Amino acid sequence: MSAARTLLGFDYGLKRIGVAVGQELTGTASALTTVAARDGKPDWDAIGRLMDEWRPDAVVVGLPLNMDGSDHELSRRARRFGNQLHGRYNLPAHFIDERLSSLEAEALLKGRSRRKEDIDKLAAQVILETWLSAPPQDTP
Repeated sequence: MSAARTLLGFDYGLKRIGVAVGQELTGTASALTTVAARDGKPDWDAIGRLMDEWRPDAVVVGLPLNMDGSDHELSRRARRFGNQLHGRYNLPAHFIDERLSSLEAEALLKGRSRRKEDIDKLAAQVILETWLSAPPQDTP
């Protein structure tokens, strides 16, 4: 595994998908943008443009879980999204527990923005930085 891999992180949602970029060498991530989704179906053209621009070596998708660790109603859809990223772009797709990532993103904004788009892309940054800090075993 190269220590300089670039990764895109995703905070999957039914209306919006937050996106962040990060690198293993620095262990940091930056919020990028929010991609529209229609009933959970991503704007694949927008995602394709991000893939072309950033040329990631892998993707990390936040996995929504209930507080007790059980699957959330969106867990299956987030896994499907990650598997689609893997299939479309031939990249490793990693999943990580994203519990409380949106709350952490809101806290990081400290009232500067309440726009859902800002929260979603910052949540993607939190998800990716969490994975970068200690890449866990992938959640099935």
